[in-house]
Amino acid sequence: MAFKKIPGEKTEEDLKKELKNIGELEKEALKRAKKKEEEKKKLVKEEKEKKPSIFIRLSSRLFYNISMNQINKGKFADLRKNLVEANLDFVPAAYVSLIYFSTLLAFVLSIFIMVFFLFFNFSISYPFITMAKEPLSLRFVKVIWIPLIFPIATFLFAYFYPSMEKKSLETRINRELPFAAIHMAAISNSMIEPSKIFNIIIETKEYPYLEKEFIKIFNDINIYGYDLVTALKNRAYRSPSKKLAELYNGLVTTITSGGNLPAFFDKRAQTLLFEYRLEREKQSRAAETFMDIYISVVIAAPMMLMLVLMMMRISGFGISLSTGMITLIMILGVALVNILFLSFIHLKQPEV
Repeated sequence: MAFKKIPGEKTEEDLKKELKNIGELEKEALKRAKKKEEEKKKLVKEEKEKKPSIFIRLSSRLFYNISMNQINKGKFADLRKNLVEANLDFVPAAYVSLIYFSTLLAFVLSIFIMVFFLFFNFSISYPFITMAKEPLSLRFVKVIWIPLIFPIATFLFAYFYPSMEKKSLETRINRELPFAAIHMAAISNSMIEPSKIFNIIIETKEYPYLEKEFIKIFNDINIYGYDLVTALKNRAYRSPSKKLAELYNGLVTTITSGGNLPAFFDKRAQTLLFEYRLEREKQSRAAETFMDIYISVVIAAPMMLMLVLMMMRISGFGISLSTGMITLIMILGVALVNILFLSFIHLKQPEV
């Protein structure tokens, strides 16, 4: 039985002809749309498959109840706030459990290190490990600090790590904010709905750190059901960047008072760009001073210290150290100073 063609209806042959007539630009647009859809599906799949590591699961199994009790008593309030603002993928109880477990492991490891140095000496010259000849009581006094320092250092580092990440994230956001504000000022001139401005900035993928903060606004709106003004107020309170919080609060005032949105973004962009230029100038001057300090500490100071130690060894006054021990002290000292300087650079000069 043959079907009659309905007037105006396109047959399969007509559709094929239309596809052949599509230009190169349209074909490229279709390819990009298809590729973008595939990337979204892949990203969702990766998010679903993402699981906590064995270390985190083990720490939660051992210390989760203790951590929850401590949190319910009002402790670790600053840590909880820093975890949220630093965008770390941890719930507070899991991270506190991680702190406790890491401290425990550091204590166990420090016990083994203390026992090792209680009976053995370590040297950079052959043989590297030798039996200790000093009395056991004297050796115990020398190494008793190891089980105290290692766990305390581990606990303090884990506790303050979110605040350091928050500070680093704030610097990155502040570097993107002036240019994003200029972009937002240009978009707002089209007089579109304010929440669409954040959506366009997210779609550009040019501001990766601000993108995460703007996504939180849409989560508050779409998941928790807040309106834009309430979502902006919540994000201003929990923002890692004071400048971004000021932008949110200013935007809330402009929206609620019926102010001129393009004028607001334009003025804010000018202010942020001016502050950005001042900050860059400060960093350039600080880098010059930092380089002078580094040269003095890492190059000149070790040479002078080695000279003093060698003179003390030759003269016999003060602490007499072997040549190998002096070399080891110099190597460890320079390595420690470089680690401190690299940590400082990471916090003060993060990647743009």
